[in-house]
Amino acid sequence: MRPFTIPAMANVHSHAFQIGLRGRGERSGRPEDDFWSWREGMYALAEQLDPDGMRAVAERAYREMAAAGYGAVGEFHYVHHRPDGTPYEDANAMAIAVAEAAAAAGLKIVLLPAAYHRGGHARFRDASVDAFLARVDDLRSRGFAVGVAAHSVRAVPADWLREIAAYADAHRLVRHVHAHEQPRELEECWAEHGCSPIELLDRTGFLGDRTTVVHAIHVFERDIALLAHANAIVASCPTTEGNLGDGHFPALLYRDAGVRMAIGSDSNAIVDPFEEARELETGARRARRTRHALLATVDDLWGALAANGCASLGIADAGTVTVDLDHPRLRGVADEDVMRAIATCASADVVA
Repeated sequence: MRPFTIPAMANVHSHAFQIGLRGRGERSGRPEDDFWSWREGMYALAEQLDPDGMRAVAERAYREMAAAGYGAVGEFHYVHHRPDGTPYEDANAMAIAVAEAAAAAGLKIVLLPAAYHRGGHARFRDASVDAFLARVDDLRSRGFAVGVAAHSVRAVPADWLREIAAYADAHRLVRHVHAHEQPRELEECWAEHGCSPIELLDRTGFLGDRTTVVHAIHVFERDIALLAHANAIVASCPTTEGNLGDGHFPALLYRDAGVRMAIGSDSNAIVDPFEEARELETGARRARRTRHALLATVDDLWGALAANGCASLGIADAGTVTVDLDHPRLRGVADEDVMRAIATCASADVVA
């Protein structure tokens, strides 16, 4: 073996329990299947979990992440309460189960409890923004690394976005949100607020340099300009976005506007940061039928994604990982080309 050390990747967006949808999430195969029908299966899976079940499935996901080259994970967590919507005796029982799973797997974790008020499953929802922030306060008081999240602009009203943003500003916390994943989400936001989700995030003060917008696929020029002006990060989850048929992430539009990009494993259908990086790069090449994509303008795409991922999670670094340059995917690569090969040719099994 020829060992070579690279930065471990920061996984900025994970729903650990959704690893349980592998195969199961593909069962129907109906022509009308889409993101929204997939979501019903996800709700059914979420309903089955208790704290012990959550810990077990999360540890399974996190051990796979650690073995694949991830060094840190941002767990976008919204399965808060009992299936009937009532809180556990310890209101953070599910979040703590997730944190314990990461510790057991040797993976650095930033908990991103997600506010949810309307729609979705009963166990996701909080009655008030104060109840949500009280749970965040409790996690912080116990010493967990914590950010905040709003599930989406469809799941919380605008005044919640303002209060969560103000709380994050007061405590200098990172904040995350799903946005612009599906065209229907945009249509609903326009109908309610007369603007796009990213414009609403800007209006409410949620958009800023500690904000990560997850997916950000179906965007307009104005949205991209707002992201760039705020110095926000966009998180692409290429394997999940492909699995769900979300659409094409406009990586080159973000590159051209100077918007920072990071990656996540999201549903964990695949846990392989090398594949996420490669899909991001090759998707950009396909979009413009060019080889002058992300790797052509960033000397070390892997390193840039890792650094942006750490910024997204508010951590200094995600550690390092050793890869084997004698692995068939890397064997014979010249030293000066190793990081380019890491971003375009490698897979999780190159990790020593």
